[in-house]
Amino acid sequence: MFSENLKALRKTKGLSQEELAVRLNVVRQTISKWEKGLSVPDADMLIRIAEVFEVSVSEILGAKIDNENNINIIAEQLSRINEQLAIRNHRWHRIWKMFIIIIGVIIAVNIILAIIGFISYNTLKMDKQTTVTTESEIIGQE
Repeated sequence: MFSENLKALRKTKGLSQEELAVRLNVVRQTISKWEKGLSVPDADMLIRIAEVFEVSVSEILGAKIDNENNINIIAEQLSRINEQLAIRNHRWHRIWKMFIIIIGVIIAVNIILAIIGFISYNTLKMDKQTTVTTESEIIGQE
């Protein structure tokens, strides 16, 4: 809701992400993240955005709130959105961590197996190079 409203308002005003970022004193990537729904601004920034677009904070959030003075409802919505994003990010971090651990274990096992194979090959090779002297060879040397 917020991401779509922000993008629509920005385009309606004819602003680029860079221009909006300058007006809000943030980097362009922040505006991009907001429009993609990857993050959301805090309550103070929402008020600044509303001032830039000359709309109410509730309109930016997409909610139909009759009482504009009820900032607590808006802050609660924003808090829930931030919490959901934090949970999603935490899950992704855990998934990547497990993936890296599994890849590391696979690599370590392969290295160990390669070392064992190398040692076994060299031992077998040395065994084949050892010559056995038979009794007839000993007698023939005398």
